[in-house]
Amino acid sequence: MGLAFLPDGSALVSERNTARIKRIAGGTVTIIGTVPGVAPGGEGGLLGIAVAPTFASDRLVYAYFTGANDNRVVRMPFNTTLGTPQVIVSGIPRANIHDGGRMAFGPDGMLYIATGDANIRTNAQSMTSLGGKILRVTPTGAAAPGNPVAGNRVYSRGHRNVQGLAFDSAGRLWAGEFGQNTWDELNQIRAGGNYGWPTVEGRTTDTRFVNPVAQWTPAQASPSGIAFTRNTVWLAALRGQRLWGVPVLNGGPDGNPVGFLNAQFGRFRTVATAPDGSLWLITNNTDGRGTPRTGDDRILRLVF
Repeated sequence: MGLAFLPDGSALVSERNTARIKRIAGGTVTIIGTVPGVAPGGEGGLLGIAVAPTFASDRLVYAYFTGANDNRVVRMPFNTTLGTPQVIVSGIPRANIHDGGRMAFGPDGMLYIATGDANIRTNAQSMTSLGGKILRVTPTGAAAPGNPVAGNRVYSRGHRNVQGLAFDSAGRLWAGEFGQNTWDELNQIRAGGNYGWPTVEGRTTDTRFVNPVAQWTPAQASPSGIAFTRNTVWLAALRGQRLWGVPVLNGGPDGNPVGFLNAQFGRFRTVATAPDGSLWLITNNTDGRGTPRTGDDRILRLVF
C-alpha cells in the first residue's frame, strides 16, 4: 500500500492486490480509478504512489506497479478520476518477492524510485540492471542530470529491497531496507553510494560500502514505509509491529531508536507525514502474514 497527499490535504492510497487508488478527504473514501496492467502476486502489485510537486498545474499522479513482465512507473492525470497512464520507466526486474516500489519527489524536482533485487542478488551490484537500486529520474522518466553516471538512472546501488524513502528538512534522502536474516537497515543515501548487498548486510569495516545509520534484527523491524518530521525518521515495521522513531542530526543518529505502539495494532506497512504535520500509519494485517483484527486494515492518524 502506498500513501501520498494532494495539495488540498486529502490523501491518495494505493491497494496492492486490487490495483485501485482511493482518495480520502474529510473522512470520506472515494475510488478514483483502477490502474490497468497490474499483475498482483506475492509481494508484487500496485505498490508506490507519488504526487507531482507541480500537481497544481499539471494534475499528475505517479504509480509504481508490477506488470506481467516487469515492474514499471507510470504517470496519470487526476481531476475527479484517473486518466490514461503513460509509462515513464519500464524494465525494472520483477519477481514474487523483492519488488521494492516506493517513490518520492526530491526538493530538486526529480523522482526517486526504490527497486528490489527481484530475488537475483547480482542485480543489486550491476549498473546495467535497474534492480536493487535507488533510481533518480526526471518527471518524464529519463536519467536525471547530475546522476553519478551520465545517462544512467542509477543513483545508489547495493540494495536488497528498499520499501521506504523520505527526505528530511535539509533535503537528505533516507531509505529503509529489508535485510536477509541478520540486519534490517536505515540508510542515509548518498549519490553513487554502494550499500553492500549482497556482499554485506548491516554494518561493515569494508570501506567500499556505506554503513547504515541504524540497524535492527528482522524480528524487531522489517521496515516498510518511512517518513520524516520533528528531526526524526519514522519507520513502519512489519514483523516488529511498531513504529520506530530514529532521532537524527546533520544526517546521523542523535540518540537511540525508540519503538512506539508496540504490538498494539499489528503490522505497519506505510507511514507518511501529512501537510498538517500529523503522521498517518497504515496497518497490514490482512495479507496472509499477519493476524487480522476487527476493522483491519486501517489508517491511523497520530498527532504530536
